[in-house]
Amino acid sequence: MKEEIKKELFKTIDSLKDKVIRVRRDIHRHPELSGEEEHTKYLVKGILEIEGYEIKEFKNHNGLIADLIVDEKKPFVAIRADMDALPIEEQNDKPYKSEVPGVMHACGHDAHTAIAVGAAIAFAGVKDKLPMNVRFIFQHAEEVNEGGSEDLIKDGALENVKAIFGLHVYPYLNTGEIGYKYGVMMASADTFEIEIFGKSAHGARPHEGVDAILVSSMCVNSLNHIISRRIDPLHPAVISLGTIEGGTAPNIICDHVKLTGTVRTVNEQVRNKIPDMMEESIKGTAHSMGAKYSFRYNFGNPELINDDKMVDIIVKVAKEVVGEKNVIDLKEPVMGGEDFSRYLQIVPGAFFRLGICNPKKGTCVSQHHPKFDVDEDALPVGMKILSAAALEVMFEQDKTDTAK
Repeated sequence: MKEEIKKELFKTIDSLKDKVIRVRRDIHRHPELSGEEEHTKYLVKGILEIEGYEIKEFKNHNGLIADLIVDEKKPFVAIRADMDALPIEEQNDKPYKSEVPGVMHACGHDAHTAIAVGAAIAFAGVKDKLPMNVRFIFQHAEEVNEGGSEDLIKDGALENVKAIFGLHVYPYLNTGEIGYKYGVMMASADTFEIEIFGKSAHGARPHEGVDAILVSSMCVNSLNHIISRRIDPLHPAVISLGTIEGGTAPNIICDHVKLTGTVRTVNEQVRNKIPDMMEESIKGTAHSMGAKYSFRYNFGNPELINDDKMVDIIVKVAKEVVGEKNVIDLKEPVMGGEDFSRYLQIVPGAFFRLGICNPKKGTCVSQHHPKFDVDEDALPVGMKILSAAALEVMFEQDKTDTAK
């Protein structure tokens, strides 16, 4: 039965390729920043309502939950896609180029949403044969530190969900390749803000002031020593300063500097130690120079930790779809963050990489770059792996329920 349904799903997915490409291009032409995903939400809603999905919308955000109910008493398997774009001016010259100045889908969330829509349509066609309900989570605001996953979790996205799957397009793998990772796949993603308060003076009389620029530069130097000298090198960690603002004129000693940055780790114990180390370093530097400081640390998304059994499922179905040689163990985690990690803290699931690199199409450019683009031949591959993985969970769960 499972193989029959899978065969039917794959046949439908192949027939949907052109439609899914049109959906992806529509979203790409109309990118929306985090928290502003209304066009994308209503596009998805319009398509899936016609397919018989029960849609849940929310007043406080643009996330969307689409349920295919087979049996009210049955649990769900979930598939998640993110929808938001980035504040980047697109430099591609394609017919589907962003029509919104300064905003583009430079991370592939347009493709993620289109893939999920295609998989949802395919599942609707085999609804009467499914042993379990299916839930599609279309998430807002993945690109911001607070992340939209928390909103959706609070609003019941994971209620009665037995497993969840997600993917991310990946320009470091060729189209037709799939990357998987057991255990920790991506880093935690925290942010911080530092303010240094000095004393203004004439630039010719620095001894009469407290130079906040000098103090802040010494702080930057000392913060970098935390990684190189206080953290076990076997536990990767990153402290990066992203902004520094201060000063009003070339001949005035600056009295206030603000710095912001990010911290990435793949070990929760290391993560919890770093804020104290940072404050010790900042405090010592500031006080030694006669300055004052403030330090605010915001814990963002945790490490993304895949469930081993769910990764086994991804590997199994990926080998069926693209062949064993194209299913690649990524082995090492990356320091990028992803709020899919919050779903995985609650239910078992797996996140995998969908290769999109095709040099002839110019789709090997890294994410968050103004020339980023997606090889659309990868879209059916993503749909097949997500739907086949969900199907595996359904039949495993059905066996468990029957045995009870």
